[in-house]
Amino acid sequence: MPENTLEITDWLTIPDLVDVLDETPSRVRRLLDERYLVGSRRSGVFAVPAVFIVDGRPLSSLRGTVIVLQDAGFTDDEVIDWLLSEEDSLGRTPIAALLAGHKSAVRRVARTLA
Repeated sequence: MPENTLEITDWLTIPDLVDVLDETPSRVRRLLDERYLVGSRRSGVFAVPAVFIVDGRPLSSLRGTVIVLQDAGFTDDEVIDWLLSEEDSLGRTPIAALLAGHKSAVRRVARTLA
């Protein structure tokens, strides 16, 4: 699946991630375990929002942001929902701000959520 066809509403299963990232299933699971990616069981299938992948790699600023949110007590589902929902103080979704290179602003907002 080419990166330029991924939409914010697309979700990638483990087999999809293996293809998109060109990694083994065990490496994909390690990326999840080490918080480089975060996923959720939606509609019964574990998947990761496709927007978390940029140029065939996990978005570099995602890991630190996920860790900040988890330190604030967020579950994986809550992390994903927050990243994909409009955040008034950012004027857009946190994931859009991360994609635009504004990780400091996103993490500053995330730290206030504890």
